[in-house]
Amino acid sequence: MNTRQISIAIPMFLIIFVVQESLVDQFRLPGGGFSLLLIFTLIWAILSPHEIAALGGFLAGLLMDLSQSSSGPIGQWTLLMISACYAVSYLGFGNENLSGNPLGLTFFATSAVFFVEIAYVITGALLGVQTGSFEQILITLFGISIWSLVVTPIFLPIFSRLHAFVFNTRSAI
Repeated sequence: MNTRQISIAIPMFLIIFVVQESLVDQFRLPGGGFSLLLIFTLIWAILSPHEIAALGGFLAGLLMDLSQSSSGPIGQWTLLMISACYAVSYLGFGNENLSGNPLGLTFFATSAVFFVEIAYVITGALLGVQTGSFEQILITLFGISIWSLVVTPIFLPIFSRLHAFVFNTRSAI
């Protein structure tokens, strides 16, 4: 990434974070709601090379750690987002069947959100974070997955065009 791309991408991540914290977190949706920053970062990672995806995961993880709604220790989201974004990029980047197909991209991003949330619960348990009952964890995982599946197709064209704008690519979903 050159200086121009970084200087455009960082404010995008910050704006998505501010929208997440000031607007989306105020919704009281059943089942836990959704994370706009998580969806944005995972879609960004699917469309990006590995190194850029890991850098985006680091930035998003750092912002998620600084969030008021984050209950885990500092660095937990950063570690998970770097790992998840690199893995998602490894599986998704260059796969024309995935990156050119909005339905496949939606399901891939939603399943990635589900697995990131499972990893967050597991690492939180290893780090001693209070989580709640097993039933409440399942309801929250199911709710976050359903809301992500509903919201991802709405924001996918916007996020894809933002990625295309930053990297000067012609392919936008």
